[in-house]
Amino acid sequence: MGGVGRLGGVPQIPEKVHELTVGQLAARSGAAVSALHFYESKGLIRSRRTSGNQRRYCRDTLRRVAFIRAAQRVGIPLATIREALAELPEERTPTRDDWARLSEAWRAELDERIKQLNRLRDHLTDCIGCGCLSLDTCVLSNPDDVFGERRAGSRLMVERGRKGADGA
Repeated sequence: MGGVGRLGGVPQIPEKVHELTVGQLAARSGAAVSALHFYESKGLIRSRRTSGNQRRYCRDTLRRVAFIRAAQRVGIPLATIREALAELPEERTPTRDDWARLSEAWRAELDERIKQLNRLRDHLTDCIGCGCLSLDTCVLSNPDDVFGERRAGSRLMVERGRKGADGA
């Protein structure tokens, strides 16, 4: 990496360099080259190709990669991240205000996931004590199966249809 200094073990890209190779982007962002290629295949980041067919990334791709990785660390799916990035004007990198707005929107989803994980953890403790993993009664294999206690199979469809017809 000619002309690239190091600060605390992290490669520093000179200010005059406006495009990065995939190796430079990987070294600077901490993301694996394969992850960068994956992000690009999913439309999260973009590159241009040189005459030698090598990828070149705009310098602000570093911020986009940081945004993607931060969102992933808190459990946001890549599809949701892509939708968020698509809301930004073309090629603009997310700002602090963008992060604040998007993270607020993701808060309810994360809270619900936390509730689900807490329930799973609590039921997992029950399973460790039981060990049965019964498909009929296990809260992990068959969660919240209220109808299964009464009837099975196609009768449920008929029963639901009758309730709708009766107005019940």
